[in-house]
Amino acid sequence: MIEYIKGEITEVTPTYAVVENNGIGYFVNISLYTYTELQNSRSSMLYIYESIREDAHVLYGFIDKHERELFLLLISVSGVGPNSARMIQSSLSPSELENSIATSNVNSLKSVKGIGAKTAQRIIVDLKDKIKAPSDSLSIQIPANNEIFDEALAALVMLGFSQQASQKVLKKLLSTSQSLNVEDVIKKALKMM
Repeated sequence: MIEYIKGEITEVTPTYAVVENNGIGYFVNISLYTYTELQNSRSSMLYIYESIREDAHVLYGFIDKHERELFLLLISVSGVGPNSARMIQSSLSPSELENSIATSNVNSLKSVKGIGAKTAQRIIVDLKDKIKAPSDSLSIQIPANNEIFDEALAALVMLGFSQQASQKVLKKLLSTSQSLNVEDVIKKALKMM
């Protein structure tokens, strides 16, 4: 098993990063939380979860062990796979996720695309005793509105949404609020899709 990959960040998008280590570029799926941490980094260390299936060998990367632990807890819940867990972690920061579980906030989890009421309740029931309420939250500023639109659109398309629907939602969001960063735009768009 791979514990972590440390190297140069050669490409980073809201859904994946390419980390070069000893001449090999590793394609690593990431959450928005990790993306915000990696944006201005030339090199980094990502903690890894390997999903090995018959048809694919997929790497999921996390900026810190805490985020990976939350991911592992999420995928331990029946009905929550790695992609659903990543979608949850892209919609909710680690502190928001922990708060939602600790306070039994089903609506917060239901707001994540692909998570219904039963799955949200199952996540809360299974993880409530394993999660403690957090203290801090993370935000990042990105200057250009076009850059935010482009990055958010790329992320939504990579997550499986149609480009036309994604553009419509993003235009609506960005026309009403100019002060959102890319992470907030994607979170809000995911709730509107």
